[in-house]
Amino acid sequence: MAFISVVIPLYDEIDNILPLCTALSHALGDADAEVIIVDDGSRDGSAAALDREAEARGARFKVIHLQRNFGQTAAMQAGIDAARGEVIVTLDADLQNDPEDILPLVRHLLEKNLDVVAGWRKDRQDDLLLRRIPSRLANRLICHLTGIYLHDYGCTLKAYRASVIKGVRLYGEMHRFVPAWLSTLTYTDRIVEVPVRHHPRRVGQSKYGITRTLRVLVDLLFVKFFLGYSQRPMHFFGVIGLALSSIGSIMLLYLLVDKFGYGAAISGRPMLIAGVLFFLAGLQFLNTGIVGEMLSRIYHESQDKKTYVVRYTIHLDPPA
Repeated sequence: MAFISVVIPLYDEIDNILPLCTALSHALGDADAEVIIVDDGSRDGSAAALDREAEARGARFKVIHLQRNFGQTAAMQAGIDAARGEVIVTLDADLQNDPEDILPLVRHLLEKNLDVVAGWRKDRQDDLLLRRIPSRLANRLICHLTGIYLHDYGCTLKAYRASVIKGVRLYGEMHRFVPAWLSTLTYTDRIVEVPVRHHPRRVGQSKYGITRTLRVLVDLLFVKFFLGYSQRPMHFFGVIGLALSSIGSIMLLYLLVDKFGYGAAISGRPMLIAGVLFFLAGLQFLNTGIVGEMLSRIYHESQDKKTYVVRYTIHLDPPA
């Protein structure tokens, strides 16, 4: 089996640290793996507890301490950056996901030659009103807008091929949209989900709430735009600009004909103001599209980001 990196963002989970590390050691067994726990600025003593566990359990366990609380996405990105494995598995620290599912997910990814295997909490052990119902609604909306049909975007337990996941950068609250991000780098049929176990939280407090659903909706708008138009923003803003400027031009042309063809007074007519506003708004959208095209090129060229991803290359030496 390939070398595995298990990345776990953690924030104020002191009561879960010992059982989490014990469960990870048991689940991974003799597998060629590393565990990277990213302490996201915990204030409850988790940092010291993690250091003790890492020292006791040897080189397989690595702890990264962030300067302050940057959020789950940033902590996850820090772990992915530090990961050395060919397969990277992400996992929550609250033990609601079962570490025993890590190796089955990795085997499924390797045997089926996939790029992402996402966990599906089919029998989810969470509050129905505050967690499960909002999650179902959000999942359906995400599926509809991104075109990546998964039952459970919110499940952190996922296995990724490292060469693919390291090709994206995560910001804000974007960790839940990783499969959608990866659809820009691989085929959607290489992204699958499998049912995984889910347990009720035994200790500690959940960091999730109903207010996070609102942030998901805002982030989703950005994801939709980025997936569809990040490399061609003019196609988005330009179409809107042309439509608005065309409507404005038709209004102004009608008033021009009415003024000089029939001698009608147009100075006080609402259509004149509307026509000018539509025309100017159209020009503004067109200008935004042009600026967006320039920024898109700066984004890719300044970081040497390619608009393609090479899966592998076969080079045959020419015959002598």
